[in-house]
Amino acid sequence: MTPDPRSLPMSSPPRLALAATVLAAALTLMQPAPVRAATHATAAPAASAATATDAAAAEPVDAQRLFAAIVKVQARAVPNARSAATLGEERDGTGIVIGEDGLILTIGYLIVEADDVKIVDSRGRTLPAKIVGYDHATGLGLIRAAAPLDARPVPFGDSARLAERAPVMIVNSGGADDVTLAYVVSRRPFTGSWEYMLDQAIFTAPPTLNWSGAALIDQDGKLIGIGSLIVRDAMAGDREMPGNMFVPIDVLKPVLADMISTGRRAGPPRPWLGIAADEQHGRLFVTRVSPEGPGDRAGIKAGDIILGVGGEGVRTQAEFYRKVWGRGAAGTDIPLRVLQGIDVRELKVRSIDRVEYFRPRTTF
Repeated sequence: MTPDPRSLPMSSPPRLALAATVLAAALTLMQPAPVRAATHATAAPAASAATATDAAAAEPVDAQRLFAAIVKVQARAVPNARSAATLGEERDGTGIVIGEDGLILTIGYLIVEADDVKIVDSRGRTLPAKIVGYDHATGLGLIRAAAPLDARPVPFGDSARLAERAPVMIVNSGGADDVTLAYVVSRRPFTGSWEYMLDQAIFTAPPTLNWSGAALIDQDGKLIGIGSLIVRDAMAGDREMPGNMFVPIDVLKPVLADMISTGRRAGPPRPWLGIAADEQHGRLFVTRVSPEGPGDRAGIKAGDIILGVGGEGVRTQAEFYRKVWGRGAAGTDIPLRVLQGIDVRELKVRSIDRVEYFRPRTTF
């Protein structure tokens, strides 16, 4: 899951012209034949929009506007960050401008425990940025540039209407030099070992190597997903096909206002145990326990097998998470049945809000 994006080239007027050419060609290839002629006939600049969600559905795609709104995100974790073991101390990825006031959407793991955040815009300027919000449930994060950006927001699309086999474009901080044309190969639930689950993730192929925070763009030039992972099984079923997993933009819409105003979604946080578990041979094996986290304090160890939650058996990550989250908010005691060696043990884990586990930032 550790990001590994390429460096951002400097932008210049000739590159913007190239960007327009690249985007026009990409969108033409993505559209059905009857629509292609209309694409060339609507090359006028797009009208301004107050926010990403207010953009008109029929607004023509402006290549310069789109690429100007894609920035590089650079983050450095706090000293002794607890997430450094899995995410590294220095993190690079992509962000997308979604607000007129410099609001930028990115994948959340780039800014977890981040002490110093900067962006590099399409003009090559390095600017400081402030963390606005983080949401573990969606895996998304918000930052805001400290100086005005020469960029207009990318409008939101409707990810729920995205069909399998639909052509899409993946744009990362490399801009026009690193655009990937891909197809949606599956829409299905996704679970991660870090106590994370999406009801309907978007999987695309072929894969891009610069996935962290990358913008998934539909045929109308709208934002429909944020890059999260590279995976080996993008295709559903038994066929193994490498690709990328994207967080659908629709999961952000209900929580965006709260994240902007308070830094997090409204309501009680989910219980977090600090236990990473993978499905193997019909069992749920603990692969990692967060040091000094709830599971560690309760005596859970790597190699244990989680058998049940509160007397109900579990065999998959999805079953495990639903049963844990269904027992109440963070702070709830979670009873686990665990196989340790040859012994079955009943352990009680005092859950916490995951944000409480993070080291505090030293700068603001």
